[in-house]
Amino acid sequence: MAFLVTSITVYIFYLLMTTSSGNLLLWSKEELIIGGVLAIVVGALTKNILVKKDLRMLSPRRIFLFLIYLIFVWFPALAVANIDVAYRVITGKINPGIVKIQPKLPNDLSLMILANSITLTPGTLSVEVDEKTNALYVHWINVDKAALKKMPRDPKYVCGKFPEWARRIAG
Repeated sequence: MAFLVTSITVYIFYLLMTTSSGNLLLWSKEELIIGGVLAIVVGALTKNILVKKDLRMLSPRRIFLFLIYLIFVWFPALAVANIDVAYRVITGKINPGIVKIQPKLPNDLSLMILANSITLTPGTLSVEVDEKTNALYVHWINVDKAALKKMPRDPKYVCGKFPEWARRIAG
């Protein structure tokens, strides 16, 4: 099962990365064949690395929740963050710093979703994860003094609703 899931995932990723003006839909026959061969090889070599025993993220419910999260939570936050960073660059109102947040997420997968969401949002960068306390250190472009007092307990000042969605998706 792990081989099949890994091979299909790698093949889909390959197809997305090689979309071109081929003669079979968006790909040429050669691209489809090479992609299939590469997917089988990568699937055989990495099946135990990419897919562990737990296949819970392949659940249609979790995939649907993740898509809802991307479209209605993360993309709007991305747009707002881009505008905020542009404003701060133009005006020079930047107060950078590293803050510690404790999102209290139940597992590593949800923490990874949160850390990646933070890192992909302009103005923030996940720097380190403290595995003992399940805390996340984030470089933030505008550290607000009032937010610092509430920060470890309430991460919403840095990452909004990301932690609750990471909990819903992977928890």
